[in-house]
Amino acid sequence: MKRRELLIAFGAGAFAAPLACFAQQQRSKVARIGFLGSASADGSARSLEELRAGLRDLGYVEGKNMIIEPRWAEGQYERFPDLLEDLFV
Repeated sequence: MKRRELLIAFGAGAFAAPLACFAQQQRSKVARIGFLGSASADGSARSLEELRAGLRDLGYVEGKNMIIEPRWAEGQYERFPDLLEDLFV
């Protein structure tokens, strides 16, 4: 009797382990979104909040399954290449 119980328990554990691993992998994926603003943080606050609201409507939760990384040029367009490089590093 104990042998049968052991085999059943082992079989159930072998089946559940891959499912638990799969569930963990799905939760660990976090989208990283770069936001490059030509103005300052204050000047682009409305645009950034609208982006966040739109993403929330699609089911994205900041800090849970997505992260927004903003960069600000503050009117200095020559800073764009450096800011873009910073986002891709």
